[in-house]
Amino acid sequence: MRLLALKRILGPLVLLAVLSSAVAATPLYQEMPAPAAKPDDAPALVALGRKLFFDARLSEPRGTSCASCHAPAQAFSGNHGSRIGVALGSRPASLGTRNTPSVLYLRYTPPRFFYQDDDALAPIPFGGFFWDGRADTLTEQAQGPLFNPLEMNNRNPRQLARKLAQAYASDMRTQFGAAIFERPEQASQAAGRALQAFLRSDEMTPFSSKYDDYIRGTGKLDEIELRGLRLFKDPDKGNCASCHKFNDKSANPARSMFTDFGYDAAAVPRNRRIAENRNPKFYDVGLCKTAADLKWPDSSQWCAYFKTPSLRNVAVRESYMHNGVFTSLRDAVAFYATRATSPGDWYKTGVKFDDVPAAYRENVNINSVPYNRRKGSTPALSDSDVDDLVAFLKTLTDAQFVKLPTQSVRK
Repeated sequence: MRLLALKRILGPLVLLAVLSSAVAATPLYQEMPAPAAKPDDAPALVALGRKLFFDARLSEPRGTSCASCHAPAQAFSGNHGSRIGVALGSRPASLGTRNTPSVLYLRYTPPRFFYQDDDALAPIPFGGFFWDGRADTLTEQAQGPLFNPLEMNNRNPRQLARKLAQAYASDMRTQFGAAIFERPEQASQAAGRALQAFLRSDEMTPFSSKYDDYIRGTGKLDEIELRGLRLFKDPDKGNCASCHKFNDKSANPARSMFTDFGYDAAAVPRNRRIAENRNPKFYDVGLCKTAADLKWPDSSQWCAYFKTPSLRNVAVRESYMHNGVFTSLRDAVAFYATRATSPGDWYKTGVKFDDVPAAYRENVNINSVPYNRRKGSTPALSDSDVDDLVAFLKTLTDAQFVKLPTQSVRK
């Protein structure tokens, strides 16, 4: 449940809901979309996308592939050897400002849309890719890191097209036509489509976890894991399922993505290992930049909001939250449990919500369980509850996520 600063958003968004089927150019849906159907991408296109994903010749300088940061051995997450919670790029000492999310199960992420659910008093945004939703489609998302100077660092589509032509001329022409390299922009977009085909393939949606066996009726959870499951669902305890949606009554694992594809302002602590954060004026404000670019009404209401990730394979990640501030799953769960009751345990400077600009701290979610406690009161979750939740979250790890090649560098 996301209870927003309604004094600022209720008027304009309710009016839009009545008068139109969109918020600016973003669709406004009357129902949540169903899980995406299986795509019909040609096997050869999937194979090309797979080759591109693991090819470190496509960065500038060469040596960094998509798989360098989205490592198979870490369920396609990781930070390219960085130990500070954000990813190393292709250039020496180039570091991003955000944690690398897993790219498993992206098939099910919808494009951006607004929707007003039963708990909301106004439509709120869902969908899109990256922590801030700036990419509307998986093709768009797949191209982004290729040109990001902190990631793969290609200067422009022309530079990337030359590399594609050298390594994949025949494959690209077979899939996209003889003229694919006549315009660098179309070659770049074609690479994005190939990467999309791989990222939404069955290989990237394994559904092979202990939890999946449980809902299919082919496996069981132990008592600790079942306690964690109950806490996860309990709206007065963990309340995790209010954002990390799932359906354990359906044998279809696509109904259990453990995200609603929405956004929340959890106000995680500032990661002081990130170089940019040494500047007291620097803040990553998340969704509101996308909102401004898309001309959503009062875009500042979305400052401090970040994407709610799927919890599938969460136990094998090396860092947590959008800024990578936590390095253990237990700490991440404990933060939710005690952010309100013991803020000093998390905000070491004494400033609550220290990674959110003061002007936007009213956006932070303080109403949902377990955030809605007073300082010094009893948390909604005990220490043993946190342990049980972690045990349940470990059941979401796929059995075969390490089956893909772990060596991505080709020189």
